Amino acid sequence: MLPSLTQEIALIKVVVETDASVLPATLVLRTLAHLSTLVFLALLVVMFVVRQVPLQTAPGFYPRFAAVAGTYLGTAIVLLPPQELSSAFYLVSLLLIVTGTFVAICAVLALGRSISIVPEARRLVTWGPYALVRHPLYLGEIVAIFGIALQYLFPWALLLAALVCAFQLQRIKYEERVLAQVFPKYENYMMETVRLVPGLY
Repeated sequence: MLPSLTQEIALIKVVVETDASVLPATLVLRTLAHLSTLVFLALLVVMFVVRQVPLQTAPGFYPRFAAVAGTYLGTAIVLLPPQELSSAFYLVSLLLIVTGTFVAICAVLALGRSISIVPEARRLVTWGPYALVRHPLYLGEIVAIFGIALQYLFPWALLLAALVCAFQLQRIKYEERVLAQVFPKYENYMMETVRLVPGLY
């Protein structure tokens, strides 16, 4: 972990100290992707330390399993061999990672002390990105994981990403059930917002 962090800091230093007009777009995006991922992970650690006690948790084993699988299964992608990408594909991959991570960071900041892994109800959050979609954190994570999957061996990386997506959808179902049970206003909130993608789902 430490050598990797040192490499990331060195890469960021090179980008900051180099004339922006001569930097390749992929290098800038790669640096932004790594930097945003580090910020996202740091935010998660802080929010998990200070989070509130849950008012209710989804009962049973499967809701917990789906939540943990949706959260951590995607890390298996980096165990696959990386593949050579064209500049255009690499650019798309980096854009997905940066965009997804940015959305996830905004969602974590809005959630604050209400963040959780398993389906739990702590506080009803309906502002920021949650005013647009009910699950922006999962949306950001899904977008980022597909960006990462593009850089690894087909078709297994995309299959893993699709499996992560399937578990996240299950996680959403159980989370919404718990939130609706604890917060009477959640039903109205569900009618006014979409789950993940405006105009689609």
